[in-house]
Amino acid sequence: MLERYNAYVGERHLDVGVGTGWFLDHCNWPVETPQITLLDLNENSLSVASKRIRRYAPATIQANVLDPVDLGDVRFDSIGANYLFHCLPGELESKAATVASILRPYLASDGVLFGSTILGRGVRHNLLGRRLMRLYNRKGIFSNLEDDQRGLEQGLASKLTGVEVDVVGAVALFAGRQ
Repeated sequence: MLERYNAYVGERHLDVGVGTGWFLDHCNWPVETPQITLLDLNENSLSVASKRIRRYAPATIQANVLDPVDLGDVRFDSIGANYLFHCLPGELESKAATVASILRPYLASDGVLFGSTILGRGVRHNLLGRRLMRLYNRKGIFSNLEDDQRGLEQGLASKLTGVEVDVVGAVALFAGRQ
């Protein structure tokens, strides 16, 4: 995943579903002072990630990625959405298409939307993974029991071009362009 950040991050980057900000902290930025915006529904995640990369003075936006968001006139060279889709409610094709549709207007003409998600179908989970998947889906933390590679590809391809999806273990790594 770090290799993907290194390959895709641009001078102007939006990270959606920021987690702890580890990848943003450890990736190789193409410029010394990237312009980074963090978008997440969870205030705690925004705080942790923002503090971790404070040397870049990131902007933060607390919002739900499934709702239209106004990011103004800025166009991002890259948008990262790692480990996000499996946490969103609904079926994967719809989730991927909705998020891509909402974020696409903010991609630069040569921009890339990339990320990862945990698949529920068509992949092998080990015993611990199966147990955690059931528990997290039952608690509503995840919504991915029916998520598969085909749904991800179709959802992204309905809004983006050049969509690539690689499955590694139970995780789908994806990228698509404007």
